[in-house]
Amino acid sequence: MKNWICGALLTISGITYAQDSSKLLIFPASEKLAGYDSTDRKLLQEVVVSAYEQNRRLADVSAAVGVITTAEWNRYNKMSIVSAMNSIPGVRMEERSPGSYRISFRGSTLRSPFGVRNVKVYLNGIPFTDPGGNTYLTQLAPFDMYSLELIKGPAGSLYGASTGGALLIKSRPNTWQSGFTAEYSYGSFNSNTINAQVRSGNQQAGNIINYSHQTSDGYRNHTNLHRDIITWESMLKNTDKQTLSTYAFYGDLFYQTPGALTLAEYNANPKQSRPAAGGNPSADQSQAAIYQKTFMAGITNTCRISSTFENTTNFYAAYTNYKNPTFRNYEFRSEPHFGGRTIFNYTTDLLHISFGGEAQKGFFQTQDYGNKNGAPDTLQTNDNINTWTYTFFAQADLFFAKGWQASAGLSFNEAFIGINRISVPGFVPRNKTFGNELAPRLALSKKITPDILLYASLSKGFSPPAVSEVLPSTGSINTDLQPENGISYETGIKSGFFNQRLYIELIAFYFELQQAIVVRKDSSNADYYTNAGSTTQKGIESQVSYQLLPSGMGFINSARLWASYTLDNFTYGDFKKNAVNYDGKHLPGVANNTFTGGIDLNSKPGIFLHLTYYYSDKMPLDDANSAYAGAYQLAGGRIGYSTTVQKLILTVFTGVENAFNAKYSLGNDINAAGGRYYNAAATANYFVGLTVNFNKVPKK
Repeated sequence: MKNWICGALLTISGITYAQDSSKLLIFPASEKLAGYDSTDRKLLQEVVVSAYEQNRRLADVSAAVGVITTAEWNRYNKMSIVSAMNSIPGVRMEERSPGSYRISFRGSTLRSPFGVRNVKVYLNGIPFTDPGGNTYLTQLAPFDMYSLELIKGPAGSLYGASTGGALLIKSRPNTWQSGFTAEYSYGSFNSNTINAQVRSGNQQAGNIINYSHQTSDGYRNHTNLHRDIITWESMLKNTDKQTLSTYAFYGDLFYQTPGALTLAEYNANPKQSRPAAGGNPSADQSQAAIYQKTFMAGITNTCRISSTFENTTNFYAAYTNYKNPTFRNYEFRSEPHFGGRTIFNYTTDLLHISFGGEAQKGFFQTQDYGNKNGAPDTLQTNDNINTWTYTFFAQADLFFAKGWQASAGLSFNEAFIGINRISVPGFVPRNKTFGNELAPRLALSKKITPDILLYASLSKGFSPPAVSEVLPSTGSINTDLQPENGISYETGIKSGFFNQRLYIELIAFYFELQQAIVVRKDSSNADYYTNAGSTTQKGIESQVSYQLLPSGMGFINSARLWASYTLDNFTYGDFKKNAVNYDGKHLPGVANNTFTGGIDLNSKPGIFLHLTYYYSDKMPLDDANSAYAGAYQLAGGRIGYSTTVQKLILTVFTGVENAFNAKYSLGNDINAAGGRYYNAAATANYFVGLTVNFNKVPKK
């Protein structure tokens, strides 16, 4: 299968799928969901991305940027965002059990045994990654994310410290449209998804309230999920020069963690949760789970000072209450934090300048107890954690004649972690400052023809350890952990032929990372972290998409073929552990080859069909490359019918995931003790649902 895929990719020059199908497709009624109007039904040439403050067409941006919108969510089961994220080349998202996400851009999951780390996340321009370096992406549902821009590679020149990239989340479209949307779906493993959204107001003032509810029993034993999210956002345009917007959400999340299996256990019964072994209890005995409640509120003011000068400033405050009974302890975390970001933009025909700053402050408290049959027992550690981070940044873009553009950006970053173990009398606080780090980015691009862009860039990444890496679940304090840093070289070509109906992209990168932070697990499955010397990360990301013209197609209203392919070769450059040399070994958690593709069909009567295919190569699970997760193929589809009944758009749909009933492990535990690497993913599963949508027509 791998040879067939590689041959096919060579035939199409290794290039893959266009990134914003919601704009590329000509929408039938089935796609007219919350917030869409006629301005959204455009070809790819009209797609404008905000990455690096470019506000330019996707095909004209000299950076590797993936885009996901509502149309991508509508291609899959909305119980999870994993499949949509993995349609972007260079991106890998995993889910060990329902609700347990982890994600990486151009890298392995060495730093992310769970959660999102080393990727800076922004929600409507507000910092969503906390000052401790963690991001609770599980607190957002697909209904809360109108669009995502995934910036791959070091993006610290404008988005603070990280070597992995940045994720820009937008909760609503630019065009405000009042109305309401309700959706319900039911699927295998007793999965339920309910969403209701009410939109009021107009382009001058409006409010959106959204409620999402999800439950699932999960495929494996001990994988129940319960998630409730309510969001409120408002927009008030005081004058043509000033807009004030607010965003607030509350999320209540519970999911069970089944634990990883040995290969023998995985082969015998992949549905089982981790059994008792030696002195370690089972997942059921430990009642291992995550209980997480998060509240966040932010306010953003955008002021157009003149026709060429604009400022956007936001402030936010957030609080997370976190409980985590595990196999070895029972952890409580209280994480209040606040911060903000300001950015000035000066724009003329020949010059664009962006500059500003960002700062965050956190006052965390972590308490670890023994775990006695799922209840907290004797206090082990009690820590007060003081953390802050700040960034100053500037970027200039110059536009020259004959299609040349140059971009230069630079940021100054500093972070601090202070830990006081108040459970130990006379404890001397452990403080660590990671600072004085400059993160530059240089890019040069040339429009070879009106339809072809060629670019090259150089960027430096700097990523300090997260609080949960300095203070992992073992309870040890490792302030000797050093930040990652490295330089990335990237070149790419983007083209949009036939009025952007044929979009082609091919990007190559080379990244030398120093002091790479990697995860280890002790015999009780507790995580700890160490610096692993250097790594060499080389890769090719490609995508192609072709939109067929609807005219003369009869029954079919629109059709699109798309595919993406990623080739990665990530190895250790200089790494020894306990006198064992791992130079040249492949980084665990990275597949050399991944491919995804599909077809989207929409008919004039309202019937629609989405078919998708995904292939992942095998991947090593430990530094020695002595164990591997097998290659796997996934096929899925979604079919439905949409019609209008008295101004209501009604859509019914059904679908399947993993239609070939493949057995595979997703979200493997890297470098796990005792060979407990494997987390079985769901076999063939099905879903069915109904959507009701109403968009109020503005008065003329």
